[in-house]
Amino acid sequence: MKPAACTTSSPRLGPGARLAVLVVDFARGWTDPASPMAGDFDAPVAASAELLASARAAGVTVAFTTVAYEEGELDRVLMLRKTPRVRILRVGSALTEVDPRLAPQRDELVLVKKQASAFFGTALEAELRKLGVDTLLLAGCITSGCIRTTAADAAQLGFRPLVVREAVGDRDETAHAAALAAIDTLYGDVIPLAEARRLLEAA
Repeated sequence: MKPAACTTSSPRLGPGARLAVLVVDFARGWTDPASPMAGDFDAPVAASAELLASARAAGVTVAFTTVAYEEGELDRVLMLRKTPRVRILRVGSALTEVDPRLAPQRDELVLVKKQASAFFGTALEAELRKLGVDTLLLAGCITSGCIRTTAADAAQLGFRPLVVREAVGDRDETAHAAALAAIDTLYGDVIPLAEARRLLEAA
């Protein structure tokens, strides 16, 4: 997927005092070609791997999310009526595992979520506040869904969301571009991978 250009006249947030990298839902259910709901995310996964390499070299906090449902939750989560394909992400399924190209290290947080936002119903906010993090470098999928909702929630909770353009992906190029434009206008900054890596090197 070609990174979408993003032009805006909105003020820039820029980074705060302490960065973290959050990789949203780059699990095998979305990235493994054998999965029935996989997308073409090879390029953003590769960019995310570069982002993680810089974060790990700098000792910056790294966190991941994945999605997994217990059998009894499938009919309670209203969002699944809109996205029934996601019902295949059951607890214990290999499809819920983070893509091995991004394999979390032993000290990195992996959160299981049930809804779109990485903050909703998870311990993410508490963990970030405990560590003094005020800025999130966001990677993952889907740009128009989980990335956008996570960026919006981050901003509403007082975190600075910096979405790394090359490291996010969507099945729909038009939705991808529109989501990046909305994020950049309303919630945070959309920045290139090179800038994200410079921020990490300076952290």
